[in-house]
Amino acid sequence: MMCRPIFPLGLLLAPLLVAGSCQMTKPTAPPPAAATPAPPQPAAPLWKSAAYALYPDSVVQGRHVARALSRRELVSNYQSPANQFLSPRVSFKFSLNGKDNEMPPGQDHIITALPRPGGAGLETPLIVFGRQYVDPTPVPAETYLAPNTPLKIRLDMRPVLAAFKQQGYYQLYNGQKLYQQDLKHVLVAGNAAPLSWDFDNLVSKPGLELTDPDGDGIYETTLTLNAHDAQRTTAKSWKASLDVSGLPQYESDYPLLDALYNLALEEAKRAVEPDGTFRTGQEWAGVWTRDISYSIILAQAAIQPEVAKTSLLRKVTPEGRIIQDTGTGGAYPVSTDRMIWAVAAWEVYLATGDEDWLRRVYPIVKKSLAEDTQNNIYDATRGNYSGLVRGETSFLDWREQTYPKWMQPVDIYQSTALSTSVVHAEANYALMQMAWVLEPSRAGQQAATTAAYRRRRNTSGRGINTHLWREEQATYAAYRYGRTTPERQLLAPRAEALGTALAVLFEEALEPEKAIASTPVMDYGVPCVYPQTPGIPPYHNNAVWPFVQSFWGLAAAKAQNETAFLESIAAVSRPAALFLTNKENFVASNGDYAGTQVNSSNMLWSLSGTLGLVYKGLFGLRYEVEGLTFEPFVPQALRGTRRLTGLRYRQATLDVELMGFGNQIRTITLDGQPLPNGLLPASTTGPHAIRIELTNESLPPSTQNKVPHHVAPMTPQVRYAAGRLSWAPVDGAKAYQVLLNGQFAARTTEPEFVVPRPASYAEYQVVAVDAQGYESFASEPLPVEAEPFRRYVQLETAAPKSAKPYKGYTGKGFLEISKTVNRTLTFSVDVPAAGEYALDFRYANGNGPINTSNKCALRSLYLAGRPLGLVVLPQRGVDEWSDWGYSNSIPVSLPKGRSTFSLRFEAANENMNGEVNQAMLDHLRLTRLR
Repeated sequence: MMCRPIFPLGLLLAPLLVAGSCQMTKPTAPPPAAATPAPPQPAAPLWKSAAYALYPDSVVQGRHVARALSRRELVSNYQSPANQFLSPRVSFKFSLNGKDNEMPPGQDHIITALPRPGGAGLETPLIVFGRQYVDPTPVPAETYLAPNTPLKIRLDMRPVLAAFKQQGYYQLYNGQKLYQQDLKHVLVAGNAAPLSWDFDNLVSKPGLELTDPDGDGIYETTLTLNAHDAQRTTAKSWKASLDVSGLPQYESDYPLLDALYNLALEEAKRAVEPDGTFRTGQEWAGVWTRDISYSIILAQAAIQPEVAKTSLLRKVTPEGRIIQDTGTGGAYPVSTDRMIWAVAAWEVYLATGDEDWLRRVYPIVKKSLAEDTQNNIYDATRGNYSGLVRGETSFLDWREQTYPKWMQPVDIYQSTALSTSVVHAEANYALMQMAWVLEPSRAGQQAATTAAYRRRRNTSGRGINTHLWREEQATYAAYRYGRTTPERQLLAPRAEALGTALAVLFEEALEPEKAIASTPVMDYGVPCVYPQTPGIPPYHNNAVWPFVQSFWGLAAAKAQNETAFLESIAAVSRPAALFLTNKENFVASNGDYAGTQVNSSNMLWSLSGTLGLVYKGLFGLRYEVEGLTFEPFVPQALRGTRRLTGLRYRQATLDVELMGFGNQIRTITLDGQPLPNGLLPASTTGPHAIRIELTNESLPPSTQNKVPHHVAPMTPQVRYAAGRLSWAPVDGAKAYQVLLNGQFAARTTEPEFVVPRPASYAEYQVVAVDAQGYESFASEPLPVEAEPFRRYVQLETAAPKSAKPYKGYTGKGFLEISKTVNRTLTFSVDVPAAGEYALDFRYANGNGPINTSNKCALRSLYLAGRPLGLVVLPQRGVDEWSDWGYSNSIPVSLPKGRSTFSLRFEAANENMNGEVNQAMLDHLRLTRLR
């Protein structure tokens, strides 16, 4: 017998409710013949998994229940379990200047945080920086970290300080030199709050900085682990309290979904600031380009278009450039997804028909796309336009969450990402459409103008499907990554949900049905990436973001995957109902909001996703230049009648009634008369009623690739000596793949490999493979005996060297480049033999942290007046001017003899800061590849 609990209000918040259980009593005698008929059985779930179930009026997840008391009121008994079962084995390591630089990844200090005899305070022994400490204290079974556990952490920094005194620097485990003047902060990272593995943001977290007030070289801090007040909780009830009558109203046969729509509508209104812009989230003030743009595309263009316009214009510079938000390495061009702004701006026009708006945004989009092209953000492989876009994955902008730790911002610039490439493809399409709308009479010129945009979009589509599709897994890779040249780049061993969804929605995917059916989905939803990266806490890693889930649902509807669409509705409804707000994210492996590194309530793109699944999913609203069409997609489980009233479309106000299930329309009428071709003309004005009746035909069977939580192997740390590669054994690895110049070279089960003496420049990498066949990221490219193939040009010979007191340079000095100093730098290189070379520059940029700000330095490189490409010099740390690294490499064919180069600051090299565009240059490195 199948049954589900019935939850009267008095029991709803009781902690003993168990999903899927029902109380039964043994009858004492048969009922009399005239007995009153039994009450009807409770409704079957609309959707159910091993983790939770969705019912017409409730969500049940174990003992946690959320229920709609009406379409305007919700209650929930959810309480985060995040602090209840924490292990007392606390992992941590020390950090200088907010970098993971004490010991290799995977090597941590361990303390067992159990009460000491006699009530003695808990503290670590004195731990020497760089020397691992593992507490031998055993942990009894079913013993957990007690609330409010104080822990004093003690660090011996004397070896570091002695190295400063003796030689001016301390050599870190990875070979880098930390100079005394660059030491700004001594911090601790770890796995138990308030500790965090978010190295880039340790400085901003209270209590994580160690100090040495008496100057004896012993640094200390005291933390409170598992603090009771850190146990975040959600509200127990929500009742509509704002007047949202000016926004579209929705009603269906499903009280829970109606209540969640009303919750999202109310939070949408709360998300509008007094200045008429969107607030990103309750805990996130300000306007962010990608957040508002994705929100506008999902729903806000339809319901709050004027706020959308004001918000978009807030993200434009006075010179008419779309702003790339601050991000990795100083933002643009390491982060390059700003063109989602163009897609959102086009959506606003389609929803409003406002040609004044279109005339305003068209030059902004045109200028910004031209700038991206001129700056070589679009990738080129051996001279052939690949269509892929350089830079960070769209929205996945926290470096360590989705990239291997060895990848620096400059490596991210050189990578080519699925989601960002799809965004640029659609931005080119939007620009093409804008041009046709604004200048239809100039057909000849317009055809030439738009041909370039169409060609760029088509080339992007080919590049995405040629270079990012993983045929064996039938999924897209999140990005390609590597160093030196594009052909040596590897496909990231990660599926990526947002990029895949956008590829399907924007019609870039060649096999949309296969992409939706094959991409991994977990019990609580589609994770941002899969599999997960070891040692990285949930945020993008091991996390579901409701706005991504909503785009996934819309892509599923487009691919005619009823299973994935229905589960997307459930995966968005569950957290909103249980948490009684639209949270930014939650942990993919357990569904809890409290386990992620950063979170927010009333999150703009999350609530927009809830609305978008109604507007663009169930009702299938499609905004076109000619008018509004409808492509409803109603799963059979959600059959019935639903109404959307007060929907504004351009100069019309619509009441839409939708009946039945399926995706085929039997009849569609406007004010009782057939609507030809199902198209509501863009010229329609005034109030109208639209009635849609579906055919109630079952959709074809569909599936999803449901997978358990899985963590990929750790990335190997590879060394080379005496003709042999070696690395520490990786936990869980059953074999290793050895790569040479990005190509498979060998497979081994031992943590070492003999390599031949190279006849040309050779880079090796190692990939760990576990028993299930999941791969680690490839290790950092390791050149083997590379010096015979390299030449160096000390740049202080090309211009007067700088007098700044920075250390760590090679040669006799270094020089400064800025908007006023050495705007053009000319130098010559004696090339020993004709061939293919890679050029890069050793540089320093201490104008900002590695994870925020906007002061990435850019320059254009020329050979005898011929442009070669963009030189990107990202930030490396706040005031860390003695921290040197290499720029991106630029491939070039060179003849034997002297070649003359120039490095120029041009208008196209403006960064997002506009004022500071500065770096120090040490030398040029010239590597012969073949």
